Amino acid sequence: MIISPLQQERARYQPKLPKSLRGAVKVVAGEKTQSVADQDEIARLFPNTYGMPLITFEEGGEQNASGPVNAGVILSGGQAPGGHNVIAGIFDGIKRIHPDSKLYGFLGGPGGLVDHKYMEITAEYLDDFRNTGGFDIIGSGRTKLEETEQFDKGLEVLKELDIKALVIIGGDDSNTNACVLAEYYKANNAGVQVIGCPKTIDGDLKNEMIETSFGFDTATKVYSELIGNIERDSNSAKKYWHFIKLMGRSASHIGLECALKTQPNVCLISEEVAEKKQTLHEIVDNIADVVALRASKGDNFGVALIPEGLIEFIPEMKVLIGELNDLLAEGSETEAGFKALAGDEERREFVAGKLSDASAALFRFLPAGIAKQLTADRDPHGNVQVSLIQTETLLGDMVKVRLKEMKKEGTFKGKFSTQYHFFGYEGRCAAPSNFDADYCYSLGVTASVLIGQGKTGYMASVRNLTAPAEDWIAGGVPVTMMMNMERRHGHMKPVIQKALVELDGAPFRYFAENRRKWAEETCFVYPGPIQYFGPSAVCDQPTMTLELEKNK
Repeated sequence: MIISPLQQERARYQPKLPKSLRGAVKVVAGEKTQSVADQDEIARLFPNTYGMPLITFEEGGEQNASGPVNAGVILSGGQAPGGHNVIAGIFDGIKRIHPDSKLYGFLGGPGGLVDHKYMEITAEYLDDFRNTGGFDIIGSGRTKLEETEQFDKGLEVLKELDIKALVIIGGDDSNTNACVLAEYYKANNAGVQVIGCPKTIDGDLKNEMIETSFGFDTATKVYSELIGNIERDSNSAKKYWHFIKLMGRSASHIGLECALKTQPNVCLISEEVAEKKQTLHEIVDNIADVVALRASKGDNFGVALIPEGLIEFIPEMKVLIGELNDLLAEGSETEAGFKALAGDEERREFVAGKLSDASAALFRFLPAGIAKQLTADRDPHGNVQVSLIQTETLLGDMVKVRLKEMKKEGTFKGKFSTQYHFFGYEGRCAAPSNFDADYCYSLGVTASVLIGQGKTGYMASVRNLTAPAEDWIAGGVPVTMMMNMERRHGHMKPVIQKALVELDGAPFRYFAENRRKWAEETCFVYPGPIQYFGPSAVCDQPTMTLELEKNK
């Protein structure tokens, strides 16, 4: 296998660890915990793992003699930079407990546990993956561990391999499932611990004890480099407005962090749109006003950042999508009538005639291509595939129409040409930044200590992340502490509460205070590529989001 010079150098990189994880560990138990909401219901559903204390690791513990510990690991959900280092940390950690400990990786995600597909991860095999991006070491998948039949099937192979602990590396849904699995195995005295690790580039798995999910730092640095490149191109050519859609369907953390790093002319935050109940007309008018303002100064160019999930946060669009889902439900009379029509315009009017007045007006207002997408592209359940809507194109096209109106009114005298981009997969498998390489390795070692201490139902936690790595605080947080009850697919279920952008938080406040200046002036920042070598001020910095949250 041919590897690049950079990968060769990264293979030599030794991730930095908190002082508490470098030798024998003293475990300090804090106060008992409760869930963020719905305490009685969560306690009822998790009688064996609810109310456990927070755990903090300190230096100076006694090295307890222990026999070999076999552990399993699962990568769940979408890729995020640093996952390989979590596995490396688990491997090195359990080998420190006893050199004969073994680590098994379940292949292709949670489905590998159910289907008994696995491999032993050896030191020789693992060394090729240290400090690399991707999840190709064992693969990932989106199988949900929700049914007792799956739990029992997984337990068969865990017993066969004498695995005493299972580490699930994933986002909020995956860690919710990990907690359900921990409760089930504890209730049935299965003798298998379950530990979670916080992963998602979207950044929506965070709270007081989980300051950030791994991969967010690297992904936003990759996207910000690309945005900076486009900003420089825009400032060089001076003739295009670039509309850039960024990953983040449920929250706008990526968009906000990239805006803080690059200072674009426009950045929409879905949570603000929902809070202010902004309409599509208002959003389009606001962008058009910025375009016109810059054009009045001779600047017929700019950059706008659009979160992937924006459409679902616009109240009127949410209502429209709900009506369309009901109207065109599979097997309905209206769906049959719709399909019987041939022409796109004929179909559009048929649908508009059956919507509420407000939704009909909005539906007719949309560009023809988007209207067609809302009615033609359905998921297996018959619902609109919101993730496929090209929101960046929708807004660009609508701004173009609005500017034509403004030109007739005499309020716009410039030019407007567009370019469209979507940055998503580009950031998921990048080589992890030094921050993510260190953070992920620390999470893995933390998981191994939790295993060694016999804990279950905990998520590995590493905090104080704006300090040097040696001063990070490692420990464990009960997953039930992060849970609440939410309606999913028509049923109330216990889930980890998603963290949305806080509009009263320091990162958003800083953005809000500066965005008018960034809109009027060309204040672009060009972050450049991720730096792996050099002064700590260049190569070890966490996200601006974290910096602002800690310095609030």
